[in-house]
Amino acid sequence: QVQLVESGGGLVQDGASLRLSCAASGRTSSINIMAWFRQAPGKEREFVAGILASSGRTSYADSVKGRFTISRDNAKNTVFLQMNNLKPDDTAVYYCAARYGYIIPTHVDEYVYWGRGTQVTVSS
Repeated sequence: QVQLVESGGGLVQDGASLRLSCAASGRTSSINIMAWFRQAPGKEREFVAGILASSGRTSYADSVKGRFTISRDNAKNTVFLQMNNLKPDDTAVYYCAARYGYIIPTHVDEYVYWGRGTQVTVSS
């Protein structure tokens, strides 16, 4: 089993920045893809960004390209999401997800492990 714990959420104003962290523990050898999803009230959970730990290859949703950056610290089994120029539409619970694979999937059902989420609220 793998445990994922997110941190770094909060309440910020339009245009501000936040950095989320997700620390993995347990059987971390069974994962090599880590991703961020988000879910706004009344909406489905959606892919935000993902990273392949071995190569550093990344994938982003169109809505966050140029504003969000995903990165990882393999030694600490931690992935980060730097979020700049935040907008009210970015308000959501942000979840960390993980799996093993070679292509970064973007669908919720393709991830095995999930964190409990961290709330990000952007006020206008």
